[in-house]
Amino acid sequence: MRRGQFPALVMAIAALGCMLLLGACGDDDNKSSDSGSTSGKLIERNPDNAGKKITVGSKNFTEEFILGEIYAQALQAAGYDIKTDLNLGDAQIALKALKAGDIDAYPEYTSTALTSFFKVQPQDIPKDAQDAIDQTQSKFAQEGLVAFDPTTFTSANAVGMLKKKADELGVQKVSDLKGKSQDLTLYGSPECRQRVDCLVGLEKYYGLKFKKFTPVDIGLRYDVLDKGQADVSIIFTTDAQLSTRDDVVTLEDDKKVFPPGNVTFVARKQTADSAGPDLKETVENVQQGLTERVMQELNARVDVDREEPRAVAKAYLRESGYIK
Repeated sequence: MRRGQFPALVMAIAALGCMLLLGACGDDDNKSSDSGSTSGKLIERNPDNAGKKITVGSKNFTEEFILGEIYAQALQAAGYDIKTDLNLGDAQIALKALKAGDIDAYPEYTSTALTSFFKVQPQDIPKDAQDAIDQTQSKFAQEGLVAFDPTTFTSANAVGMLKKKADELGVQKVSDLKGKSQDLTLYGSPECRQRVDCLVGLEKYYGLKFKKFTPVDIGLRYDVLDKGQADVSIIFTTDAQLSTRDDVVTLEDDKKVFPPGNVTFVARKQTADSAGPDLKETVENVQQGLTERVMQELNARVDVDREEPRAVAKAYLRESGYIK
């Protein structure tokens, strides 16, 4: 089973993920992951955090459920009074809940924030992860929100097809769909209609017109391909299925319309200020082991092995050395 591979996977690649994001995560005195020990620092309960209430939210798909649980359980271990409100809906709904104070924080992707909230064109999103988070943090600050430093892994939307269909059409890049898309059915999340890194970008930048666009629950994005309902489906680069199936291909985003995004934990400024320094330290600590391969593994535990996100998050925190 894939689950048995996870502890070794975390320890082997945590340091690599740090280097990929920002060049380095520590000096020569801080190389625990190189030696095969835990990937992060054990979270210590701080009695001063008792009574400080934080409601952690998430959007409505597997990766968000897992991330929401990871943050919530880590903060609870640090002594905070934690509630969760997961499965809020799409990005706009989650942001609205945050601004309204219905939740105190939730995980968001820098690319989604920049394109969907702040109307940055995909080609203008910085390719450097640090530049992208700097821009994201600045824009969120203007909204009275705090975006913490991001995960090491990046995730992006992708155009997925069954390999058989792609071979039949002779397509390898998204631009290859030009002249063919009018005969194809596209499925995507309900918010795909409004997102640049989805239907809007495919129409505007690739000039594609599909026979039909059908909104679908994100959890069914592979089912609609398998059942022949969709010719093309919007999937994620960190999907578990991409590491377990060889009959699905992602078309090359040759016009770079779907920018990669690191995850940032976005919180209300009032919450961040009142929670104290342990909030930021805890959030950024538990992110150290979240590389793309590890995120695929966590997603697989839920989507393939049918484990609960809460249990998967707890296993990650324990096996990575964040909690006992």
